[in-house]
Formats: sequence, C-alpha cells, structure tokens
Amino acid sequence: MPQPSLRDRTLALDDAALASACTMDTFKASGPGGQKRNKTSSAVRLRHLATGVSAEADESRSQHENRAKAVRRLRLAVAVEVREPLDRDTWEPPAALVLLVRVGSGPAIRREPRYAAAIAVVFDLLEAHGWSLADAAAHLGVSTAALGRFVAEEEFVFRAANTRRRALGLSPLRTR
Repeated sequence: MPQPSLRDRTLALDDAALASACTMDTFKASGPGGQKRNKTSSAVRLRHLATGVSAEADESRSQHENRAKAVRRLRLAVAVEVREPLDRDTWEPPAALVLLVRVGSGPAIRREPRYAAAIAVVFDLLEAHGWSLADAAAHLGVSTAALGRFVAEEEFVFRAANTRRRALGLSPLRTR
C-alpha cells in the first residue's frame, strides 16, 4: 500500500500538530478596529515549512483566536494549492467522498474534519479533468450542481477554483 503523500499527511494532522509544523509570525494588524488594533501584535501568519504554504488571520484582538483561524485557513490553503497527480483511468472515488459531496452544503460541512482533505481530492480530480466540472462530477457519480455547491461552500475554495479556471481560459463557476 502506498504511503500517504506529504499533503495528505499534513491535512490529517490535528490543529496543534499542524501549527507546530509551521513558523509563526505575529504582527500588528492595520485598518479599522479601535485604538488597540494597531498597538498589539495579535495578528498571526503561519507558514507551513514542508509545503511553503502560508495563511494569516488578523480579525480578532486575541492572538489565540487569530492563531486558530490561521490554522484553519492554512489547512484549506494546503488543500487548494498542493496538487497530487490523479490517474483518471484507474482512480475510483472513495464512497465517503461521494457522500460528502452529495450532502455537502451548509455551515456544518465546513466544520467536518474531512472537509479540507475532500477539497484536496476534488481539486486533484478537477485538475485531472482539465477543470471541467461536468466531467469531474460524472467521474464522482454526482450531479454537476452538487459538485458546484460543494466547491462554492467556502469562499476561499470557490475563489481558488475560479482563479485556476480563469488561468486556463475557462469561464468562472457561478454561485448558487
């Protein structure tokens, strides 16, 4: 059985282990938010050492809250930025992924622990199908609408998918 990839091992880490695999910078956030906003170094930037992917959070006055948000964003960033080749001819979609995509809309899906890993596989599948939503959906055995909703559920993921589609000269995905 093949070893899990660096990306898959990274996505499987709990929040504390993922944060410890990163360098963390704290800085003063700029912009609106009151007198304290730009006087304390509560903003957090995490950079995952193995992949080079980074994420930051600065909305809260609490460094602890910003660190938790940055870890979540980093997990999604790794999922959308680090690709693993997928052989369209031999790859079979895991039943859990198909179920997650079929059911996957609403705020609860974003809290699902497997969400980032599922997004990573969906992006790999889309890449293998030239970013054709219809072809990727057919390969998964789900409707194009279900796959579109799954990708559009998280704004960051939706923007990343449309950035990739635009780079390939394809029209952007539409929101619901």
